[in-house]
Amino acid sequence: MSQNSLQNRVAVITGGARGIGFAAARRMLASGATVALWDLDADRLAQAAQQLGELGAVSTHTLDLSDLRAVEKAAEDTLQQHGKVDILVNNAGITGGNGVTWELDPVVWQQVVQTNLMAPYYTCRALVPAMLKNGYGRIVNIASIAGKEGNPNASHYSASKAGLIGLTKSLGKELAERNILVNAITPAAARTEIFDSMSQEHIDYMLSRIPMKRFLHVDEAASMICWLASEECAFSTGAVFDLSGGRATY
Repeated sequence: MSQNSLQNRVAVITGGARGIGFAAARRMLASGATVALWDLDADRLAQAAQQLGELGAVSTHTLDLSDLRAVEKAAEDTLQQHGKVDILVNNAGITGGNGVTWELDPVVWQQVVQTNLMAPYYTCRALVPAMLKNGYGRIVNIASIAGKEGNPNASHYSASKAGLIGLTKSLGKELAERNILVNAITPAAARTEIFDSMSQEHIDYMLSRIPMKRFLHVDEAASMICWLASEECAFSTGAVFDLSGGRATY
């Protein structure tokens, strides 16, 4: 990716205070973008802003992404502060722990779907009109290999990520003639703080399924996200890009 491929672009990254979102923010800033981090954790947002501020312009917005009104307010504030939004990275997500489907708490199931599927719908609903007005946009949805294959003991997570893949394909087709491209990545697990909510048995299972025999590095995900968020990605939309170390070849 060329150093200036995101020059003068404004990117919203949900869940940007840590993990893949933070890595994507760091790379986008280094490529010339302005970044707005949307996250629930105010303390981690402040820490991220301090760490990233040396690279470029960063704003932070504390909100519950599963709350439509909060998302609409964050969109208004971001557009007022930065004047536009060119890029949306729907990265925020939760696992909801592990368990067989019939024993998972319905409240937890709903929370996972709200965070992993409804929230990306809310952010797209709030920001796509601004992209349409400007005649440009790039949306990158962080799905999962679990959305393709369905991980045992993670039906809520798998279903939510499968839904996000479906949202990507539908929205990509709707915007295909409007210079707004919508794509998804389906990473295998990266060793981030999200592992804290998983059982060791499930972590071992995920690793056993990866032919490369290692977990994804967050910078590898950031590299693909930034290409999909750039003008260099010009003829892919509604597509799903694999980052599973050989686990899925489709």
